Amino acid sequence: MSKLTEETVRRVNGLTARWAQAVPEGTVFSAPGVWPLLAFLADGAAGPARAELAGALGVPAEQAAGAARELLAATASVAGLDAALGLWTHHGLSLREEWRAGLPAGAHGVFGDDLVTAQERLDAWAAERTGGLVERMPVTLTREARMVLASALALRTDWRQPFTELPLRPDSGPWQARTLRGLHRRSVRPDRVGVAGTPDGFVTALTVPGDNGVDVHLVLGEERMTPGQVLAAGVGIVERGLPLTAGGALPHGHVGPGLHVEQQPAAAPEPRTLDVRTVAYEVRADHDLLALSGLFGLTAATDTRTGHFPGVSAYPLAVGEARQSAVARFGALGFRAAAVTAVMAAPGGVPQYRYETTVVRVAFDRPFGFLAADRDSRLVLAAGWVTDPAPYPLTAPAAPASPQL
Repeated sequence: MSKLTEETVRRVNGLTARWAQAVPEGTVFSAPGVWPLLAFLADGAAGPARAELAGALGVPAEQAAGAARELLAATASVAGLDAALGLWTHHGLSLREEWRAGLPAGAHGVFGDDLVTAQERLDAWAAERTGGLVERMPVTLTREARMVLASALALRTDWRQPFTELPLRPDSGPWQARTLRGLHRRSVRPDRVGVAGTPDGFVTALTVPGDNGVDVHLVLGEERMTPGQVLAAGVGIVERGLPLTAGGALPHGHVGPGLHVEQQPAAAPEPRTLDVRTVAYEVRADHDLLALSGLFGLTAATDTRTGHFPGVSAYPLAVGEARQSAVARFGALGFRAAAVTAVMAAPGGVPQYRYETTVVRVAFDRPFGFLAADRDSRLVLAAGWVTDPAPYPLTAPAAPASPQL
């Protein structure tokens, strides 16, 4: 990953943690998709809008564009992550050259009065930049539209160790009566899971390593905790600012939400192992950023009685619409897996259990959070909350010619 300062990571992850406090359950969102847009707007803003945007970003407005360029360059260099920024302006709008020059090269396009054709071009850009996961631009052009500034992120990673797909029937909780597309795997890396204490309660966190430097962290809190509290703890765990007691050091018994350490019979001496059970899921969400205008520093900028961005254009501009569409998929082969087939070999004969082994057993069988992060910088690229996991198919799917990731 290109150089990304700890300060920028902290600022963007801070937006993730604050946004998590305000999102509904069953959602996915990406702060790195919003942060650079706010930063470029702050660079061209004046008055109260400039101050509000700087406050939301956590960076002085005069430094915002440079931080945005740093973030875009860094995300563009993450293996498995496609990142892009686009700017489209009405043919009658003249931009300040010094502001436009601060955007990535080739990002600027022009649209005219044929809004149908222009919308088709914007939708095609969104679909192309996300591999079809997001099929259209989340905003719709109107006659009053003068400028659209957009970003796109598409993330993909394969698991180093795939999961086996099995039915999962939770014994309790909101998923109790359902047969889910369960995912199971066993490894000799018990320290992939751990427990952290927060003022709001205990959180269990599991790291699922990808093969390209991107990890997905699953976080399960106490049942009384809110999604925002659990995800905020997850951000602290990703940043390594929240102490985590790893699975290899945990005592026997129920040691955290969904987490147990126990003795099990074994046919041969084995080290402490990690037994993971979770669920496959797909989460989609559409966010109206103006519904949380204070969080994003956009309250003053929406006042259409005056212009707020003299550094962008001499033409008076205000923010009319701001939205994000996001999707996340978690499956047996990786993050964004579209089709999965798994075969599990059964042991031959009846084993003789002469030994015992310690098993760290974790189950994500009720609503939980997830955070996909760059392993090196610890930047959270996407986060969300799972409330509706995938059901187990009535018939086993046919094996695809190749994994559809």
